[in-house]
Amino acid sequence: MNPRLTRGAAILLALLAAAVALVAVELGKGAAGSVSPALAKPCRPRPAFAGTGLDGIIQRILLDGLDGAACRLGTTREELVLSLRSGTGVRLRHADRSTVEAAIRAGVLRSVDEAERRGDVPGFLAPVVRRLVETAPLDTLIRGGIGLRDLLR
Repeated sequence: MNPRLTRGAAILLALLAAAVALVAVELGKGAAGSVSPALAKPCRPRPAFAGTGLDGIIQRILLDGLDGAACRLGTTREELVLSLRSGTGVRLRHADRSTVEAAIRAGVLRSVDEAERRGDVPGFLAPVVRRLVETAPLDTLIRGGIGLRDLLR
C-alpha cells in the first residue's frame, strides 16, 4: 500500500474523529434543545454599549432610548423593535401606535440628555439632536427610507 495514501487517510480519519467529538460535546451541552437568549429587563441598568466614535454614540443613545421606551411600555427592547415592523407577527397587546411612538420619543430624549451629561453629545449640538428626535417621522425611520429633506421639514 502507498505510504502517502495511508498518511492522508490517517489525517482524514483524525479530522473526522475530531469533528464527531466536537458535535458530541456541543450536543452534550444542550445544543440540540431549543435555546432562547436571555432578554435583559429594560428597566434595569445594563452595561453601556462599548462602541466608539460617532457610530458608538448613536448606537448607545438609540439602545438606551429603546430600553427607556420598552420599560415605559412594560415589554422588552427586542419585542418593541420587532413590533415596529409589520410581518414579524409581534404586536404589543396593550399599546397602540401613537403610544409606542410617544414612548420611543420620550426614551430617546432621555437618552440624549444622558449622552449630553456624559459628554458624548456636545452642549451646543444637544438642542439640535433633541429637535430631530421630536420631529423626525418615526414611521419613515422604521421603514428605513429617510432623507435629509424628511428631517428638515
